[in-house]
Amino acid sequence: MISSRPFQWQRRGHGFTLIEVLLSVAIFAIVLAAINTVFFGALRLRNKTYESFNSVLSLQQAVGVIKRDLTGMVLPGNTNTLAGQFQTAQTTLNGMTESIGLRVSPDIFTSSGVFDDTEPWGEVQKVAYFLAQPTNNVPGKDLIRAITHNLLPVATDEPVRQWLMSGVEKVILQYHDGSTWMDNWDSTIATNLPKAIKVEITLLQDSANRTAPAPIAIIVPVMVQSTTNTTAVGGS
Repeated sequence: MISSRPFQWQRRGHGFTLIEVLLSVAIFAIVLAAINTVFFGALRLRNKTYESFNSVLSLQQAVGVIKRDLTGMVLPGNTNTLAGQFQTAQTTLNGMTESIGLRVSPDIFTSSGVFDDTEPWGEVQKVAYFLAQPTNNVPGKDLIRAITHNLLPVATDEPVRQWLMSGVEKVILQYHDGSTWMDNWDSTIATNLPKAIKVEITLLQDSANRTAPAPIAIIVPVMVQSTTNTTAVGGS
C-alpha cells in the first residue's frame, strides 16, 4: 500500500529591505524634481508669453486709437466751439492736468467719436494724452487718453479717462510744416494744422534686456487743411 504524505507548501515571507526602500524614495524624489522643473518651466514660459502678448496687444490698440484721433482732426476755428485751436503751449484740460498726469499732447479736436447708448453725443470730441502713475504697481507710466465727448455742455463736463497701455517711459509729438519737423505748433500763428504729426512712444527698458528698446514712431498725415481763395491779377 502506497502511503501518501501530506504535501505542504511552505511560503517564505519576503519584504523590502531598508536599502531598497531608500533607493525607491531617492528615485521617486528625482522623478518628482524633474517633473516639478518641467512644470514650473512651462508655467514661466506661459506667463512670459501671456505678458508679451498683452503688451503687444495693448500697444497695437493704443497705436490704432492715436492714429484714429489724428486722422480725424477737424479744422481749428476761433468761434466754433466744436473745433478749438491746436496749440501745444496749452497745459490744462478743464483743470484736470494735475490729477491726470503729465500732458504729452495738446487738445485734439477730432471726429473719432462713436455713437452708442452710453455716449449719445456727436462724433466730434476733444481728446488729450497724458502719462500717469500706474495704479497696479507696474514699472513705467500709464498712457491715458482723456476724452470730452460733449463739447456743448451746460456745465463743465469732466473728461473721461481711458487707459491705453502701461510700461511707457515717454511720449514725444512733433509737427511737420511741409519742410521740417517742429516741436511746437500754434494754429493761431500758423493759421492751419501741420501737414503731418509724428508720435514717438518710448517703452521702459526691461530689466532682463541690456539694450534699450528703440522708440516706436508713428507718422500720421493730416489730410484736412484750410484753403484760401486767391485771385491772380496779371497785366499785359
